[in-house]
Amino acid sequence: MAAPGRRASGGGSTGGPKGGSGDLAATHRLAAMADLTRDDVAHLAGLARIDLSDDELDRMVGELGVILESVATVQQAPTDGVEPMSHPLPLVNVTRPDVVRPSLTPEQALAGAPDAAQQRFSVPRILEEE
Repeated sequence: MAAPGRRASGGGSTGGPKGGSGDLAATHRLAAMADLTRDDVAHLAGLARIDLSDDELDRMVGELGVILESVATVQQAPTDGVEPMSHPLPLVNVTRPDVVRPSLTPEQALAGAPDAAQQRFSVPRILEEE
């Protein structure tokens, strides 16, 4: 038996269904995509507006194939009864009440500034206007 994620080229089958999960169709779809061609990678690069050299196209065929095989392997994980989530731990917003409390006056805040104008810090312009 082959190691998970490794397939002989040309095949689209991953063997029999494991546990009757509905992910088998998605696994078959990704298995077929794992046989990427250089033209497929060039098409994807064009869609993403990425200019790849010939050497980069050749290298990306193998790299994208490995990524697709990895995704297919992850999709084989038994997920029946697992609740979908966006984060492994519950998120709780930690906020404090918005209460006005004593703070610096504008004059105190600007006391150490090298330059101030209209109760704001004044800094040199670094960008030219067009």
